[in-house]
Amino acid sequence: MIDGLMTDSVADRTTDQGTDSKEERLVLKGRSKSWAVGGRTLIMGVLNVTPDSFYDGGRYLDRGLALERAHRMVAEGADLIDVGGESTRPGATPVEVDEELRRVIPVVEEIAKAGIAVSVDTSKATVAERALGAGAEVVNDITALEGDPRMAGVCAASGAAVVLMHMRGTPETMQRDVVYTDIVLEVRTYLEARVKFAIESGIAVDRIAIDPGIGFGKSAEGSLELLRRLGEFTSLGAPLLVGLSRKSFIGLMIGEEAQGAESSNSDARLVGTIAASAAAIMNGAQILRVHDVKETREAALVADSVKRPGA
Repeated sequence: MIDGLMTDSVADRTTDQGTDSKEERLVLKGRSKSWAVGGRTLIMGVLNVTPDSFYDGGRYLDRGLALERAHRMVAEGADLIDVGGESTRPGATPVEVDEELRRVIPVVEEIAKAGIAVSVDTSKATVAERALGAGAEVVNDITALEGDPRMAGVCAASGAAVVLMHMRGTPETMQRDVVYTDIVLEVRTYLEARVKFAIESGIAVDRIAIDPGIGFGKSAEGSLELLRRLGEFTSLGAPLLVGLSRKSFIGLMIGEEAQGAESSNSDARLVGTIAASAAAIMNGAQILRVHDVKETREAALVADSVKRPGA
């Protein structure tokens, strides 16, 4: 881990007086580790142990390859690794809980044993519970604790950090309804309500991060509007995570012709992803969930130097 990011005691809320934006400094606490937020951008490396994720599906089904990939991402600058065993690409169908457990738990256990901070990307309480028992620090729930009635209790009892994301419908249906009157207002209002629910369920405020869900039930125009107006989410007082890595709206911006399956041209979206990541940081993102850790870390170092001198 990179020195200075993982701390055991950090003031929960301080204000950065070194910049004109006076960005609020926060702390995100996991089960046993904590991350200072609002200084240097945190990088969450994506590790999909699935056969069908839109970009890296099938590459890391082997446990040894998954562990090797996790170590490589940490060496490249990842602050934590997000392990997922169910694809959430547009149109994806659900995976049975036993199959998700089979894919995820051995990988989480091995990565955590190596001292690497692990997040589990799941909306199933049973998977979250087992992953936390295997050493995970964070639950990254695309349903914002709505997908499973036990999830909030599992997270509260474990002391895990949670990421609450906005999504309409499910991955299978989410792109059928992408029309909003004011997308930022609607997403922000939803996340505000989910943060309140999490706190009322016993999850401490310093264990909650939010994600506007770029690409999840959003058109390309909607995703861009969220990216432009990320600063409007900071008043919620929770660390702001953004996941835009190699998504199809980036393909539209760089002139891709084929706009069918999400996977059609994801390999060609690296430069666009880096540009979007820098824009996200400048507009308020504090945590980036990415496939390409080295390139994003380098872009973040530059963007942070502009936005947060001395971070």
